[in-house]
Amino acid sequence: MDRATQNGNGPSAEPVNEPPTVHILWMNGGLSCDGESVALTAASQPSIEEIVLGGLPGLPKIEMHWPFLDFQCGPEQGRDSFIEWWHKADRGELDPFILVIEGSIADESNKTEGFWSGFGNDPVTGQPVTASEWLDRLAPKAMAIMAVGTCAAYGGIHAMAGNPTGAMGVPDYLGWDWRSKAGLPIVCVPGCPAQPDNLSETILHLLFQASGRAPVIDVDEALRPKWLFQNTVHEGCDRAGYYEQDEFAEQHGSPKCLVKLGCWGQVVKCNVPKRGWINGIGGCPNVGGICIGCTMPGFPDKFMPFMEDPAGAGAPAAASTVSGSAIRILREIRTKAGADEPQATLSRATRW
Repeated sequence: MDRATQNGNGPSAEPVNEPPTVHILWMNGGLSCDGESVALTAASQPSIEEIVLGGLPGLPKIEMHWPFLDFQCGPEQGRDSFIEWWHKADRGELDPFILVIEGSIADESNKTEGFWSGFGNDPVTGQPVTASEWLDRLAPKAMAIMAVGTCAAYGGIHAMAGNPTGAMGVPDYLGWDWRSKAGLPIVCVPGCPAQPDNLSETILHLLFQASGRAPVIDVDEALRPKWLFQNTVHEGCDRAGYYEQDEFAEQHGSPKCLVKLGCWGQVVKCNVPKRGWINGIGGCPNVGGICIGCTMPGFPDKFMPFMEDPAGAGAPAAASTVSGSAIRILREIRTKAGADEPQATLSRATRW
């Protein structure tokens, strides 16, 4: 029995147009440690289960293709091979879909043979499909692209000076001004790893946007969601009052301000002190750890060494004589300097 007959309208009634299913393609085939995949399993506001199972009002129907959780997952030659969903997207059979990139993108042109990172095999050639090739194939077809974790966002650990891979973040590869076919910028959720609820909340926003229930996502100059990354660690830190009082920790284990131990919290945009890590608990300075700048472009090179006074962040000795206004000005100068990242030597925009 069709829906029209069930509704008592007779067979001539107009069919009901259901909203399209939104597919989430999560690719962890870049250079990474799978830290974002692990982090997402700890999200609670909302949890990934609430998102995937449609437990929140207004969500469209969702199918998530994620190596950590995929009900259609099967062997390469199985009826529902996991990697087949990527080929379906490449053929234009999935629309709309959100492409989530975990891990930095290697420069596959800087060697004479082999490859740096792959994700599944090409059914025609039997050869691995590299992360950069998947980006080339799917970026023009995606409703939105998320770069999760600092490696995918800005290159991260794999883009450190002297690395042989030529690794870069998704914005360096596609171009910082890139826009999806829906007119959306690349959305970066940095962190090493990213805070779990920052990941799930950003996914949720994009899904609500796909269903017409949310405005276009607002990102900052580093392509991070503004509402998550508009404040510094220092501004949300419970230890900030000690800084204003010239009370600094001399060793780990002290509840006082950690700036003399090398904390970069005054210039780093991150909400972990406010949000905690899991269920509002934890987070680097909350548990006595210094901020090492992992949500910023240029990490880690521009924030090393981690265990010494961060030059230019506002020396503790000057805190008693420098006003709060002057400290804010110095912070803005240092923030700009820390965010200025050299352009990648190879980008998709350059190659095209």
